[in-house]
Amino acid sequence: MPEVHLVVRWPDGTAQRCTSPSTAIERFLAPAGRYPAEEFVRRATAGLDAAGERVRERYGFRCTAAEAQAEAIRDAAALHTEAPDATVVVESLKRAAGRRRFPAPERLGGHRPVVVVGAGQAGLAVSWHLKARGIDHVVLERDRIASNWRDQRWDAFCLVTPNWQCRLPGHPYAGPEPDGFMVKDDIVAYVEDYAASFAPPVLEGVAVDAVERRGDLFLVRTPRGELTADAVVLAVGGYHVAKVPPLASALPAHVAQVHSSQYRNADALPDGGVLVVGSGQSGAQIAEDLHLAGRQVHLCVGSAPRVARFHRGRDVVAWLEDMGHYEMPVDEHPEGTGARREPNHYVTGRDGGRDIDLRAFAAQGMALHGRLLGARGAVLQTGGDLRANLDAADATKRRIEETIDRWIAAQGIDAPPAVPYSPVWAPPASADAPGALDLDAAGVRTVVWATGFRSDWSWVRIPEAFDATGYPAHDRGVTRVPGLHVLGLPWLHTWGSGRFAAVGRDAAHLAERIAAALPAGAPVRVA
Repeated sequence: MPEVHLVVRWPDGTAQRCTSPSTAIERFLAPAGRYPAEEFVRRATAGLDAAGERVRERYGFRCTAAEAQAEAIRDAAALHTEAPDATVVVESLKRAAGRRRFPAPERLGGHRPVVVVGAGQAGLAVSWHLKARGIDHVVLERDRIASNWRDQRWDAFCLVTPNWQCRLPGHPYAGPEPDGFMVKDDIVAYVEDYAASFAPPVLEGVAVDAVERRGDLFLVRTPRGELTADAVVLAVGGYHVAKVPPLASALPAHVAQVHSSQYRNADALPDGGVLVVGSGQSGAQIAEDLHLAGRQVHLCVGSAPRVARFHRGRDVVAWLEDMGHYEMPVDEHPEGTGARREPNHYVTGRDGGRDIDLRAFAAQGMALHGRLLGARGAVLQTGGDLRANLDAADATKRRIEETIDRWIAAQGIDAPPAVPYSPVWAPPASADAPGALDLDAAGVRTVVWATGFRSDWSWVRIPEAFDATGYPAHDRGVTRVPGLHVLGLPWLHTWGSGRFAAVGRDAAHLAERIAAALPAGAPVRVA
């Protein structure tokens, strides 16, 4: 049961460090949350009470530390607040490092033929293939296996691809719901069970500070020491730093701002309305989560496309799989490598899977706006593109369905007829012109930035491995620097490269290339 550490900033500027004995408090407080003092004390006390109760349920005794922490917060509130509506800020809320299954030694050193950076599904997949070939290697993980799935997803998160597409090397999904969609805890368990199935040489808690060249070798610098390697695999994905637009700094201080990677649930956000900025996969799903929780939701809609969950009796993913769509290499994609920058189609696997129809949400009370353009204090400027963005998303959904229809006809498949889509809501004429959203007048107390991530490869100090934009220049994961590889990036080779569906195939390709390039006499360890 991991502890949660908080830093609370009181209205007079005083900081207080607090500890909850369990993650139960995450249902009451959010990182970067801004709460009136009375609301904060109420939430913190309830959260610590829930945390203490969780300890009692597990160990059979009440947690006195939780009670003492709640009392300390009440004492601080009496000292540091002058008015009940004074704002208290939760500056940070982080889980303590959990138990590591693959702890690292205090010091590292020496040489390994291959160093893999990152122990998510990509790093584990290439480790599986390297181990199968008897190639000595080590996998360095800054935190724990599956940490991103555990710590950067909201509570109701689930996959949008069906479970049968989870096919890590030697570990395909074998559960009772192949057509279902794993929820957050099941995803974590799937990845952890995968690691346990073949005992990869992972060292957890080892951050990589830098990767450099040293003659014909690579130098991998960590806080625990340095390693040299003949080959390095950067299996860290491409989503490294939360991206928030500069205009966020113009919002008033009393409005809480949370990036989608920090969002956990509706209950933890300050009372009042919520604005979600961005309608890609995360933004649309978070907006739905808030909407289902009964919050008043405002959503700034961008140009992300959408796709149906089911069409003509089957999951759309199943149809596209049969059609070979997911086998298409990126160099055959109509947009070429530009596909790597395209937003994902929004849909959900929640409750067995369904469409996300923003028009239906609007008909139920969600307020939709055009793209966010600017901010002057609490008044935001929005574009007049709401209608165009909704129409474009619907058109993408329709094109995908028509492509499936043509394939069904060509194959002579007996499938149920298509059900025509009928929009249940359309924007008012006023939405076709730029507009304004007054956060205070609308009762919006929180903004969730579902604006994506940017890559940060600055720690890889090998400039020739990157293109002019700073993105790895590679051919199916093989960079132009011999021995340096990347894995797990979106559209590295096919649509499934950054997913459970095909990362294993890309890992096999890199393992073959690494095996062929290793110097003669490189150490081999066979498990």
